[in-house]
Formats: sequence, C-alpha cells, structure tokens
Amino acid sequence: MGLPKLSILEDSKPQTFIDPVKRINEGHDVQRFLVSQAYRDIMLFVMQLNRAMFPHRSSGLDGQGQSIQQWELDSSSASFSESIRRLQGLLAEMDAIIDEVPPDPGPRRFGNVAFRKWHELVESRSASLLQRHLPEKVSTFKASSSVSAGAELRSYLLAAFGSAQRLDYGTGHELNFLAFLACNWKLGGFDASSTGKEERGVVLGLIEPYLRVVRRLIKTYTLEPAGSHGVWGLDDHSFLPYLFGSAQYGPAISGADETPTEGSLGDAPNPADVTKPVAVQCERKKNMYFSAIGFIYDVKRGPFWEHSPMLYDISGVRAGWAKINKGMIKMYMAEVLAKFPVVQHFYFGSLFSWDKDPDAVAPPTTVHASSQPMRQHAHPASLGLPTRGPPRDNIGVPERGNPAAASAPFVGTAAPWARQPTIKSPTTAFPPSMENRNISQTSRVPPNFNPRPATNAQTDGQGCTGTPPPTRAP
Repeated sequence: MGLPKLSILEDSKPQTFIDPVKRINEGHDVQRFLVSQAYRDIMLFVMQLNRAMFPHRSSGLDGQGQSIQQWELDSSSASFSESIRRLQGLLAEMDAIIDEVPPDPGPRRFGNVAFRKWHELVESRSASLLQRHLPEKVSTFKASSSVSAGAELRSYLLAAFGSAQRLDYGTGHELNFLAFLACNWKLGGFDASSTGKEERGVVLGLIEPYLRVVRRLIKTYTLEPAGSHGVWGLDDHSFLPYLFGSAQYGPAISGADETPTEGSLGDAPNPADVTKPVAVQCERKKNMYFSAIGFIYDVKRGPFWEHSPMLYDISGVRAGWAKINKGMIKMYMAEVLAKFPVVQHFYFGSLFSWDKDPDAVAPPTTVHASSQPMRQHAHPASLGLPTRGPPRDNIGVPERGNPAAASAPFVGTAAPWARQPTIKSPTTAFPPSMENRNISQTSRVPPNFNPRPATNAQTDGQGCTGTPPPTRAP
C-alpha cells in the first residue's frame, strides 16, 4: 500500500484564492502550525516526492529476472512533462537575470547589495514570468474571487530566493519553493500518475535546477546563511537535497513495497565518502546529496569534520542510506518545520491553509516548545544524533534512553506517513552515537588528513577515479 498523496483540487469548482498572509508571529504559533492543514500538506508532498526517488525494481516480461532503475541527475533517460519544462523556463529566466546584475564592487561586510537589485527585477517581472511559464491548468484555474491563482503562487515564488532585506538565504526560503511546487500540484498543474514519474520530474527537473540557481546567487552575491545553526546545523542553506539524495541511494522498491528504513542500493557509495573530495566530485554529478556536499567543498575550506560536523557524524551510519533518509525526514520536521526562525516567514493562503487539520493530534508540550520563540536549534542528542557535549532541551523529539518519551508522537498530524515505528532500543537511534569520542580517535579522520580540493587529485578526466597526490609540508 502506497503512501497517501497530496490531493488535487477539482477544476470544475472555483477556488477562492487569497493573498497569503503572515500567521506565525510568536513562538507559540509554531505549535498551532504543527496541527494546521498547511503542515499536513507540506509533509504529504515531501513524503510523496521522497518515495518516488527510491530506485525502482521491476520484473521481466516473463516474470524472470529483475531490473533496477536509478534516478540520477541529468540522466539521458529522464523525460519531463510539458508542465515541468514550462517551469524550467521560469528558472532559466530567473537565472539569466543574474547576468544583468553584476555584484557591487564596493566594500561590504555581509552580502552584496546588488542582490537587492536582482530581487527588484524579479519582482517587477514576476507577473509576466508566471503568465508565460505556469502550467496552463494552473493559470486558467477558475477563481471565485478577484485574486488569481498566479497572484497566490507569486508570494511563494518571490519568497523562495532569499531575503533582499537581510541579504541571506536558508531553509525557510527553500520551503517556499517547495510550497510553490505543491501549489502547482494541487491545482492540477502536473501529470499525476501512480508510477511516481511526475514526482521524480519535480525533484530532478525543478528542485535540483532551483538549487543550482540558488547556489549561483549565494556565490555571486555572497548571501549569508539565514538562521544558521553554526557548525551544528546540517547545512548553512539547504535541507531537501540531503533528504531526496539519500533516497536515491536507498534499496530498490516496487510499487507495493513499504518505503525502506534500512539498507542501500548495491552499488551505492559509502556514506563516509563525503569526506573524500575525489569521490564527491564524481558523485555530485549524479546524486543530490553529494551535489550539496560538493557545494560545501566549493565554499568552505578546512577539514570536513571541522566545518560540517553534523554531516560528518551522519556519514558514520552503518545501516545504509535508507536509515539516513529516515533520519532526514525526522530532522526536517524538527529542524525546519518546527523552528520559529525558519517558519515565521512562511505565509498562508487558500492553498496552504492555516485552518486546523481535523485529524491532527496536538504535539506534546516540551520545555523547548514552551520557551518559544526558538532561538536555538535542537541539539543532535534530542534527535538521536551524535553529540560532543551535554544535550540541550528537546523540541518534542523522543529523548534517548527514555521509552516513554519515544512513544510520544512529535508531529501534530495523524496521517499514515507520520506513524513512526517503535524504537526498540536507544542503540537504534540515528546515527550511531559518538559521545565521549575524540575526533582524533576515529578511523575516518587520519592524523595527516588533507582536505585539499578535488582539482588537485589525479583523475581519469572525469574527476571520478584516482587518489590525491602526496602533499608536501609547507
């Protein structure tokens, strides 16, 4: 039995579109958000896209033998619907506007002010961009009010490319692009099917190109991380590529299989390869997880375990990429959707409604939740993640070693995808604990670790083979 999908509105019934408005003004509003219809729809769409990214297993025509289809980036076998190609044109035009606005050469401390000019141009052209590139079913959807579908979607699109005021970009902006795509889905803009083909098209054909535009914006205008958690954040800017990228390496499934929570594809790289620049350079061309890791190598220097300790610790998971994927889903709910600094800028309209989900279960009250607004992120220990120090307060996530807390659901919805399996023991937490371990004691960081760029490696011309040459002491 497959997971439920985000429902599609009937085009025969006019929709009362409204301009999205701000609802999350105080910390306690986050708890209300967790039981809203908007939260339910966001997670339904995330889980729907996530499952579609697992490799597909099919039997031969004679019932003998099996074939496995992987979903790699920029694969020649990928085919996109007309709706996806239209939206790709939207992203291409937004990317081209960067060429019109070169970065300001003047001195600056944070962010390049030219980004504001880019944002102004996009905003001034947004109506015409949407008119040309929205799927036809979306742009012509019947409205029972003076607000059109394009006007409601415009709010999410403009909020998806960073803040012109703060000159930053983070997971809250990424969430708005996810909402923009989900709005198109709800209005029948995509060719829904039972095979997951269109969902894969959304991820590979729209989310990945969107991330490439965003990364170019970050590098061109030196955008600051929005609401950064410092080194204990998963990533300074994004989350979704780690979620969908880990699914790409999960075990192959067929239509009737449950979404796996352990194991990996037979030829999947080792999670620890994120610390190897040569391997990252190869895999980033095919996989979203490594594509995001590759961007970290592009913008950061120094040992990987030092500037990205959370990702480094996750690379020690031995139960496979599906286990990492399962943890990423939990982490997305706790570290993105349950964080006031992230969701405070998410607006609510008719398609992502603030109304309460009638099937929602109120999330348990926690010390962290009661002390909103959330100005600190959940400590890794509260998510079953490794820690190098005493954990801070939880965010309604099961405490390690506390069976009673482990049985309490975190999310506020009773949807099937939110039913977490019983935690058998604290040792099954994601990923394995590294408490009381010194970095120098782990075998994954040699004493002479040399985090040099992959360009210094000896490769086959594709950046996929070979080992870095020996380095000389300065």
